[in-house]
Amino acid sequence: MLPGHSRPGRLIRVSRREGAVVADFDELVTRARDALDQMVKGNPEGYKALYSRKQDITLGNPFGGFGRGVEQVYEQLERAASYFRDGETVGFETVTQAVGDDLAYTVEIERTRIKVGGQDETSDVAVRVTCVYRREDDGWKLVHRHADPRVERQTAESVVQ
Repeated sequence: MLPGHSRPGRLIRVSRREGAVVADFDELVTRARDALDQMVKGNPEGYKALYSRKQDITLGNPFGGFGRGVEQVYEQLERAASYFRDGETVGFETVTQAVGDDLAYTVEIERTRIKVGGQDETSDVAVRVTCVYRREDDGWKLVHRHADPRVERQTAESVVQ
C-alpha cells in the first residue's frame, strides 16, 4: 500500500508540518466546518468568505456542474444553499490531509441531517469532499471544492448514464 492511502473503511492521518502554517490551517478547517453548518441551513455566505477572490477558483457540488471563477462559484453556492434548510452537521471523517507552505488539501466525508428540496422530513446525507487551499497574502483561501454523494462503493454499471 502506498503512503497516504488506506484500505476501505479505515481513516488515516498524514503527517503535517509543525508551527504557524499548521495552526493557521487548523483554524481554517474550523471555519470551513462552520461554513458547512451555515450552508445546510440555506446560507452560502460562510463558503463565500472562505473562497479566494482570484478567477482560478472552482466548485463542483452534488447537484452537478462546475463553477469556475468567482461569479460562477458564487452562483453554484447560492443554488446549492437554496436546496437546503433546517440542517445540522453531524460529523466529519478525515480520510487524509496535507499541509505545505503554500498549498494544502483535505479529503473528508461530511455527514449532515437536513431537509433537501421540498422534503418535509430531515434526511441523513453523506458526501465525500475534496478541498484544495492556497496560502494568499491574507491567509489560507479555498480554491477548489468538490463534493458528491458517492460515499459507498458503486457497481461498474452505476457510471453509465
